[in-house]
Amino acid sequence: MEQIAHYRSPLGGITLASDGQALTGLWFDGQKYFAASLDPSHQEGDLPVFAQARAWLDRYFQGKDPGSPPPLSPKGSPFRQAVWKKLLEIPYGQVTTYGAIGAAIAREQGLPSMSAQAVGGAVGHNPISLMIPCHRVVGAGGSLTGYAGGIQKKLALLSLEQVDTSRFTVPQTGTAL
Repeated sequence: MEQIAHYRSPLGGITLASDGQALTGLWFDGQKYFAASLDPSHQEGDLPVFAQARAWLDRYFQGKDPGSPPPLSPKGSPFRQAVWKKLLEIPYGQVTTYGAIGAAIAREQGLPSMSAQAVGGAVGHNPISLMIPCHRVVGAGGSLTGYAGGIQKKLALLSLEQVDTSRFTVPQTGTAL
């Protein structure tokens, strides 16, 4: 049975989920797809992995590279797992594009190409936000497309990592930040 715990971040509440050994979820409260992979029969608990996650989050929200996350076990299809694995390779303070992730996965699988939109769908359904850093993915040309927690949180997270956000644009308006 999955257990949950809570964390108060400068950007709002966060809900953590675990199978007892690894994190299975980390969501900003109220975000799109909030707790979509969470077992409905979950209960509140306190586990060692939650203490590890809180320590990681404390370092992160202090503006420090938190290093490797605690054990992670996201639930998803093999394609989503491949995308999430690529997200884990994006260094702290750097960004990549959906297209670059798609191209890398296509190369690994011996395919001629892969849809950036398919990658975007997998990124958007990432059940362990922040630790699997989906906020570090931007659209072609620097557009700040999609983030389940909202574009303002994505901007705040990138700024916390000291990413120069002046080169990005907001997709609805096309204006630079």
